[in-house]
Amino acid sequence: MNASHPAVHPVEAPPLTEGAVNDAPRVRMKDIQGMPGTPGGLALRFFQFVFAVASLCVMASTSDFASVTAFCYLVAAVILQSLWSLTLAMVDVYALLVKRCLRNSRIVSLFTIGDGITSTLTFAAACASAGITVLIGNDLGECAQNDCSKFETATAMAFISWFAISPSFLLNFWSLASR
Repeated sequence: MNASHPAVHPVEAPPLTEGAVNDAPRVRMKDIQGMPGTPGGLALRFFQFVFAVASLCVMASTSDFASVTAFCYLVAAVILQSLWSLTLAMVDVYALLVKRCLRNSRIVSLFTIGDGITSTLTFAAACASAGITVLIGNDLGECAQNDCSKFETATAMAFISWFAISPSFLLNFWSLASR
């Protein structure tokens, strides 16, 4: 039996000098669309703002939203969401105009925490409003006396606003975690 047996000859790596380790260029993450300071990030902030304001306007156009706590919570959450999104949209516009990168760890931390809080509040408010809307429409059958279609529309707009803020939060969190 003449079977071949491979021979392994280890090769040593060239020695590193002390200056080579410290002088190595740092690899920077490229701007991914959707992150702060990019056109994609500005578009996400715009859609967050538009759908939050749409939810607010539709809910405020009903006469009896103040009688239900979940609807009041939805109004408060989308007001906070719209203010947060508008503020960060203005920051994104400024960063795009002056061609400034927003990858500072403190700024990214602030964006991540703010996006996390506002997305959680918006999602919770939309879920609570959806539950009340189902209760009024399907379980109690009182849509004739209430503005069920407006409640459903406002809730749907809040969910869409949450869908728009989720990528912002995830990209900021990923950017923060990858440092």
